Amino acid sequence: MLSPRVLKSASSLMCRGFSMGQMCRQGKAPDMAEGNTFLLVSNVRNRLREIVGASTNWKDHKQALTERASLSQYLAQSQDELPAKTMKDSAIEAHLPLGTQPALREKYLNYHNSVRFGRILEDLDSLAVLICYSHTWNKELTRSPLSIVTALVDKIDMRKNIIYPDCDIKFTGHVTWVGKTSIEAKMHMSQYHNGAYTDVLDATFVMVARDPENKRAAFINPLIPEGPEEEAIFQQGEINKKRRVELSTASLLKVAPTAEERTLVHNLFLNTLDTRRVSFHSRILPPNSVWMEDAKLKGLEICHPQERNIFNRIFGGFLMRKAYELGRANACAFAGCRPTVVAVDDILFQKPVEIGSLLMLSSQVCYTEGMHVQVRVHTEVLDPLTRQHSTTNVFHFTFHVEKEVPSVVPQSYGESMLYLDGKRHFDETMRTQS
Repeated sequence: MLSPRVLKSASSLMCRGFSMGQMCRQGKAPDMAEGNTFLLVSNVRNRLREIVGASTNWKDHKQALTERASLSQYLAQSQDELPAKTMKDSAIEAHLPLGTQPALREKYLNYHNSVRFGRILEDLDSLAVLICYSHTWNKELTRSPLSIVTALVDKIDMRKNIIYPDCDIKFTGHVTWVGKTSIEAKMHMSQYHNGAYTDVLDATFVMVARDPENKRAAFINPLIPEGPEEEAIFQQGEINKKRRVELSTASLLKVAPTAEERTLVHNLFLNTLDTRRVSFHSRILPPNSVWMEDAKLKGLEICHPQERNIFNRIFGGFLMRKAYELGRANACAFAGCRPTVVAVDDILFQKPVEIGSLLMLSSQVCYTEGMHVQVRVHTEVLDPLTRQHSTTNVFHFTFHVEKEVPSVVPQSYGESMLYLDGKRHFDETMRTQS
């Protein structure tokens, strides 16, 4: 990430101010005082609507889509036609003044008097899109011809377990890597508490650029690193891309497990055999264990226009919030105590969710170790007329709980693959946080 001084200077280009009233020693940050200008998180989505010319009324959405189709003439035919941008061009600072504006807390407050992490996921998704539009913005146009959408949440690493509901929050971020049609954006979240900002989380999102009708890929401005620090950041983006390709190639949906993983699955199978009977079908549950089949939780959402994004499909942040809340509830029911999120990784957006869809969410505890619970949430849309199911997203969450949890035990081959996939995600999370 770029230094805070650079981020603050760049973010002032699209900011507005407000009066914060009297200062509070605990949670009101000095840089949110009267006279300072900054972008409010609550205004990010309004800013995005202005950039793309999105309709604010559902009844006008078809007309707005027709008008956006005419912007195709402004798309570049190759990346060489577009001017190079720097990381400073996309640098943004956005504030969530939970300390200085108490009226905002109701939306973010949970039952345990802390911040709803699902709401933070929504804000991160909107901010990532705005960062990418800042990188691709053409001053000669009043509206952007690009449709920039979330393709992948690569990683969200928690640096702090507690997010206070009455302390100001600051988001900073910028573009860190660019391909021909894809963009990586990194964001940092900090919170003002006891007189100083402390780190809360770091997030990496991968976005893709599409044409105005969101039908095909579109070229974006190249990124030119300035100086050794930015060159290192850009190279890390290249490493991240290579790692994503390697993980996709090694997916258990494509290739067989490794020899070590096959041995692990076979040992799990042997531990469930009833030694009193010579049968492959007679299975018993080992002590302090739970069958994977009994570690599920499901939900259903009817996708209303209220939750639409600027392109009149369901907002990706809304999907992340619903998946997180279901996954957290699953971890809580499984462990019997309150879980805290440790990491979110490898959230894949395979297909957009249309307004009016029946969204089915299925959460599965797929791996446990010590005081950690790994949860996978699979979402799909159901067409009630054809009864066809289409996968839209897959989410992975790592939770920490306050006591040792039972082991989950697969019975079928498919469950064994879910178990191994969960173990892979958990091991990667532990590796990156060590």
